[in-house]
Amino acid sequence: MVEIRALCVFCGSSTPPDPRYGAAARALGTFIAERGIELVYGGGRVGLMGEVAGAALAAGGRVTGVIPVGLFSREVGHTGLTKLHEVGSMHERKQLMYDLSDGFIALPGGLGTLDELAEVTTWAQLGLHAKPVVLLDVDGFWDMLVAQFDLMVRVGLLRQANCDLVRRADTPQQALDALLAPRPAGQEKWITPGDR
Repeated sequence: MVEIRALCVFCGSSTPPDPRYGAAARALGTFIAERGIELVYGGGRVGLMGEVAGAALAAGGRVTGVIPVGLFSREVGHTGLTKLHEVGSMHERKQLMYDLSDGFIALPGGLGTLDELAEVTTWAQLGLHAKPVVLLDVDGFWDMLVAQFDLMVRVGLLRQANCDLVRRADTPQQALDALLAPRPAGQEKWITPGDR
């Protein structure tokens, strides 16, 4: 079984008007804190980032933010965290979030979330780590990305085993269960693109 002491959450610095997105972020932050797991995230106090961090803090959790110096004012850096690391670049941000974490959950987000998700999954594909990666869905948000993975496999640009490095969940409980679950012996697939 995988041990998760610190969990990195990738998510947007905006909050969609659909209340389910904020609710999912808050539920995940609360759940992480209640499990005694440290939350590692991008360091902002607005958007889904602020929702997940605020909920974890409100539940008594430890929260570590990592934010580039130039983005502190743009992303409205959170000043009430357990720890806040200011780094020199986005590359340093991703590297430190990776170094501090035992696994990764991607909530809905924009290009930054996609960048973080793609990089950490590529590192797994290259064998640089074996830390689990999970997409936490909200109302089918990740459907098109999973369909894109499927297309990449079909046309021969992505091996199925590398596609399967990403797991998928519909609730914070399922996401943490997916992170903690060992890959069954002989089982190649973690998700089946297009299936839920």
